[in-house]
Amino acid sequence: MTSPEKYTGIAVIKGQDWTHPKKIQFEPKHFDDNDLELKVICCACCGSDVHTASGNWGELSDSQVVGHEIVATVTKIGPKCTKGFKIGDRVGVGAQVWACLKCDRCKADNEAYCPHWVSTYARKYADGYTSQGGYANYVRVHEHFVVSIPENIPSELAAPLMCGGLTVYSPLVRNGCGPGKKVGILGIGGIGHMGLLLANAMGADVYAISRSSAKKEDATKLGAHHFIATKEEPDWFEKYYDTFDLIVICAGSLTDIDFSTLPNVMKVGGRIVSIAIPDQSQMLTMKPFGLAGVSIANSHLGSMKELDQLVKLVSEKNVKVWVETVPIGEQGVHEVFTRMVKGDVRYRFTFTDFDKEFD
Repeated sequence: MTSPEKYTGIAVIKGQDWTHPKKIQFEPKHFDDNDLELKVICCACCGSDVHTASGNWGELSDSQVVGHEIVATVTKIGPKCTKGFKIGDRVGVGAQVWACLKCDRCKADNEAYCPHWVSTYARKYADGYTSQGGYANYVRVHEHFVVSIPENIPSELAAPLMCGGLTVYSPLVRNGCGPGKKVGILGIGGIGHMGLLLANAMGADVYAISRSSAKKEDATKLGAHHFIATKEEPDWFEKYYDTFDLIVICAGSLTDIDFSTLPNVMKVGGRIVSIAIPDQSQMLTMKPFGLAGVSIANSHLGSMKELDQLVKLVSEKNVKVWVETVPIGEQGVHEVFTRMVKGDVRYRFTFTDFDKEFD
């Protein structure tokens, strides 16, 4: 298949008008020897897309295409690719498209923590090219950051796994989530709902932790065995003293979380891991005396090894994330960005109909 000279995407043109994106054409990155060219089938909307587009994480370059939960078809293979992908394979791409693959972190399956990492959009390669994301007809990606999608996972359900699913799976698997463990998922939203599904699939005793009981019914359907409404149970820190082996914080903001009392519900050796990267103006404060015997950490993306494990787990356990599909396009992205700000989603959006929009 002949590569297009230019790609077409739905881009944020100016940061101050970020909810009104426009269709543009743009230059693709140089096709390197270890790259795959991928024709996008669908792309989910991650909270990171909204944070980036809105400028919450810093000033955005003009004409930026976001999107990093991509399911696509392989259309071109670099001459030095070795992972065995074939033309026509259905694959996925998450929030990272490059790393050095030579440093100690990369060699230890911690590519996401490589000091030279390149995110799927809004980050510069060594040659100065700014990466463009998956709200487009094509993407070019180093083959290391591409994963095969099992046949029994529908594309629109596979897409949110590529970043959101991996982001919560990594702290779960790295911190012993499994049979005999009491695991709390704090914040039942786009990523938190996947945390419930995955923790349950991994065999843990799962607690959904939310401010109110509004999502209790959903949480139960998603696999939670217990539900804690923190604003409705003011003594919950005492009631659940010494309960948890692991709590993963999936809330979009950390300002409402009391890190001075949260350690009370942890077992000795328990771990509190946040996956939240909120507005850059937020600060984290806590009293260190409450941390005796408890670890608090922040987790970034997962590794490609973990992403491969994740899609196999989802396939084997028939895990189905909750997705609403919206046709890609200027109006579709506007609608999703606007609804994401309002929290009007249960629990992920996936953009579809790429062929209709771009072909």
